[in-house]
Amino acid sequence: MSLLTHQEAKAFYDRFGARQDAQGWYEDRATSDLIAHGELDRARSVFEFGCGTGRFAERLLRVHLPADCTYWGVDISETMAELARERLDPWAGPARVGLSAGSMRLDAEDHSFDRIISNYVVDLLSTRDIRDLLAEARRVLAPDGLLCLTGLGPGTTAVSKIIATLWTRLHAWKPAVVGGCRPVDVARILMETQWTARYHNTVVSFGIPSVVLVASPAPAEIPA
Repeated sequence: MSLLTHQEAKAFYDRFGARQDAQGWYEDRATSDLIAHGELDRARSVFEFGCGTGRFAERLLRVHLPADCTYWGVDISETMAELARERLDPWAGPARVGLSAGSMRLDAEDHSFDRIISNYVVDLLSTRDIRDLLAEARRVLAPDGLLCLTGLGPGTTAVSKIIATLWTRLHAWKPAVVGGCRPVDVARILMETQWTARYHNTVVSFGIPSVVLVASPAPAEIPA
C-alpha cells in the first residue's frame, strides 16, 4: 500500500494550513462524541498527537478541561504548529505546542499524562507506525489514563461502506488526493496490542465513517 512519507505529509499540511479547519463538516460529530466519552472534565494533563491548527485544543481549553489542566500538543507541520500557538495564546503557560520530527516517539516522561488524544492522524500512518504510537501511548499514560482516538474507519451503513471503498481506492491511486488519509480498522490494531476499549463507535457524517475510540491499557499478562 502506498502511503505518504512523513516528509510528504509534513509538506502537504504545511501547504494546507488553516484550510484544515474546513474539514469540521464531517469531523466535528466524531470529535464531539470523543469529548462526550473521554472523561475530559476529569483530566489533569493532556497530550495531543497531531494538534493541527489547535482548533480542537481551543475547544477543550475553553469549555471542557478543568482550569488547572495542562495541555501539550505536537504536530509535524511547522505551519500547523504556528497556527496552534497563535490560537492557544490565551492559555500560554498551561498550554504548549511543539514540533514533532515525524517519529512516533512522544516527547514526554513515563506515565506523565492522563489523556492522550489524536484526531484524524492514525488514518495517515502505516500499521507499524500505529503500533509504535500505541506502544508510546502505553508508556506515557498514567495508570488511570485514557487514550482517545478518532479517524476515518470502515463503513457501517450501505452508503458509508461505498464511500469508504471509494476513498480507499483513491488513496491507493494517489494518497495526496485525500491528504494521505484512508479508512483504517484501528480498533482491530488496538485489540491486538493489549488495549481495552472503553468506548467504540462509528459516526457517519454525510456518508463519511469515522471511528471513535476511548481505551485504557489492558493489564499485563502474568506468565503461568
